[in-house]
Amino acid sequence: MADSPQQYTSFDHKAFLRTLTPLPGVYRMLGADGEILYVGKARNLKRRVASYFRSEQPSAKTRSLVSQIRAIDITVTHTEGEALILESNLIKQHRPRYNVLLRDDKGYPFIHLSRHDFPRLSLHRGARRVQGRYFGPYPDAGAVRETLHLLQKVFRVRQCEDSFFSNRSRPCLQHQIRRCTAPCVGLIDREHYQRDVRDTIRFLEGRSSEVIDELAQRMERASEALRFEEAAALRDQVIQLRRIQERQYVVGESGDLDVIAVAIEGGSACVQVFFIREGRNLGNKGFFPRIPTNASPGEVLEGFLSQFYLDKPLPAEILLSHKPDDQALLIQVLGERAGRKVAIKCPSRGERARWVEMARHNAMHALKAQLSSRAGMQRRLEALQDALELDFEPARLECFDISHSQGEATVAACVVFDGEGPVKSAYRRYNIEGITPGDDYAALHQALTRRYIRLREGEGRLADILLIDGGRGQIAQARQVLEELQVEGVVIVGVSKGPERRAGLEMLHLVGQDAPMILPADSTALHLIQQIRDEAHRFAITGHRQRRAKARRTSVLEEVPGVGPKRRQQLLRQFGGLQQLARAGVEDIARVEGVSR
Repeated sequence: MADSPQQYTSFDHKAFLRTLTPLPGVYRMLGADGEILYVGKARNLKRRVASYFRSEQPSAKTRSLVSQIRAIDITVTHTEGEALILESNLIKQHRPRYNVLLRDDKGYPFIHLSRHDFPRLSLHRGARRVQGRYFGPYPDAGAVRETLHLLQKVFRVRQCEDSFFSNRSRPCLQHQIRRCTAPCVGLIDREHYQRDVRDTIRFLEGRSSEVIDELAQRMERASEALRFEEAAALRDQVIQLRRIQERQYVVGESGDLDVIAVAIEGGSACVQVFFIREGRNLGNKGFFPRIPTNASPGEVLEGFLSQFYLDKPLPAEILLSHKPDDQALLIQVLGERAGRKVAIKCPSRGERARWVEMARHNAMHALKAQLSSRAGMQRRLEALQDALELDFEPARLECFDISHSQGEATVAACVVFDGEGPVKSAYRRYNIEGITPGDDYAALHQALTRRYIRLREGEGRLADILLIDGGRGQIAQARQVLEELQVEGVVIVGVSKGPERRAGLEMLHLVGQDAPMILPADSTALHLIQQIRDEAHRFAITGHRQRRAKARRTSVLEEVPGVGPKRRQQLLRQFGGLQQLARAGVEDIARVEGVSR
């Protein structure tokens, strides 16, 4: 499984921006030979990258940069703070010529815990020469001060200068407002103070759940011993800890590890690899291996890992999004190759699970961008033309699907694709009324009629290919509608599930052909049909669920003409509810003020 070859010939920024996420992250602008020209961070990737391609760009430097761009790589992060530190790491590693060299790690602030009998917590900048423990780095001093403020409220470890601490004869204001336990004047002994310090360390290491569990146990013991004041203080600590948000910095792991996640969709796969060295995120790389039909994520990862590390140094630990099919064998082979033990894990919680989730999110984003790219769509449309033996290349495709729950809240959905992927502005949903519940043929007939009447009237563009989720019965309905409306030139294709309803075994039904067409499971044309069919299915189900939820939140009285909110409220109040109102006779209802027979 090899990385797909990069084509750095031209860059279509409009197509790229259509697939770009608005989430925070880092972007890397690449030149003709794959060289990194510029690395930047953004709170909103879509908005920031789009700003480079405005028609009027005042900066000559930016115009020069944009003219050389042939590709842009994206790394999505959880927060803007993570993006800031990742940007710094990448700039120092690659030294892009359009970047100003960022400051060294010594410019980032840390939290310092001093080495004393009664340690002090403080903000630290610069070289880490003072004895004690350091936590961070944090993206800015504001994040450190916010964390120190929260710690001061929860654990009450001192934050005063040593000179101030050594010369106190009575507690200061911080003790009076319950922000310090006043070790300076002996109001807390060393043992209890060190317990607060241990809780602080565990919290800063990301083990806050352990701290919460222990505090909860101590609270219960204090309550059972009738020490209610102590129990109340511990309860407040637990509540405050649960409210504290996740840390805003990236570095937290120690040692070297790789984080690898896979995403699969439409017969294609993307594997994202994040490289963590000496506890620092050095960036990521996406791979698009060719995969067999119906390959599982574990199968893809097993094949990828065995080839990826063939000529690369192995880290001590590899974190994966899915468990490989034969994990024990993989650990043995990689360990023999490295000459030492290599751990392979699939973390489900904690900081490491957060890393894996970031990699998985990036894999899914990169795969969707790949599937929606103009070049990729062009190849798939050409493959579809060959598969259906058309004398023209299709430029626009529509797909219809019907969704309901045993006939309730029937919704028809239409999705549209063209040479650049999904055209979401052309998507439509149709609430189906006036049919026998559960009659999919009638629902499809109504939706197609409503759709193509509008198209015949000039409100939109006709499709070259009309895909219907279904078999010959659905095709007959589509053909009947198009003939009634005298719509010509549209190729109708039914897509039905194959044996055992397994993906890759779909049967295509065409007008005028008795036998269904079955494309190879690795067919690019079939992957395109599957993607469009699945998108129509998703869009229909979403609409159906929304309509069903709305119906179940709505009173049937709202459908009665002339009965407004006040009258509905009066009727329900008079009869004690909708069921009692339904059982009431005409005379009973007519006795309500304002209601005639």
